[in-house]
Amino acid sequence: MKFRVTPRANAFYDMFAASAANLLVGVKILTELLGSSPEERAAIGDRMKVAEHASDEITHAIMNEVNSSFITPFDREDIYRLASSLDDVMDAMEAAVDLVVLYNIVELPAGLADQVEMLERAAEVTAEAMPRLKVMKNLREYWIEINRLENTGDAIYRRLLAKLYSGEYDALMVLKLKEVVDQLEAAADAFENVANTVESIAVKES
Repeated sequence: MKFRVTPRANAFYDMFAASAANLLVGVKILTELLGSSPEERAAIGDRMKVAEHASDEITHAIMNEVNSSFITPFDREDIYRLASSLDDVMDAMEAAVDLVVLYNIVELPAGLADQVEMLERAAEVTAEAMPRLKVMKNLREYWIEINRLENTGDAIYRRLLAKLYSGEYDALMVLKLKEVVDQLEAAADAFENVANTVESIAVKES
């Protein structure tokens, strides 16, 4: 393997920004799922798979870049962690959509929209923040907002569990819906991991 001695920092920043921008695509598809009919969902699931594949390609490109660069803009471990956490968000969202399609869930709980709305906001602020890695400025507000959103997401998740266990649904449907809800909660947790990594990077670089 040949290593580049001259750093291509912009390549990393551009790919992180692209990965975060792709999360906006994913969360838009997730939003469409909520207002769709069961007949429309297979096509929505296919589009989500395309978005998830694009996320994988960006992640692989980041890994290849760090493995072939002698000098990196910040710690390699942080680059790996940031790339993986961004990819984890998309993986969880894609899994949630896929489960709805595979389980042929006709009616989704109303509270699911609150989870998706929180993820949409998290995707927006993450996409806004990634380009600022290049200058390491105005990032504190980002990770504070993500932590606030994740706390909100935890409360939404608990309310959804309470609804699922209220006796309104039969036992099999509870199991199916809980898997979907769990994946959306995993996406929220992954957003927080992204923010925590950015905070760690900013602290080291300050």
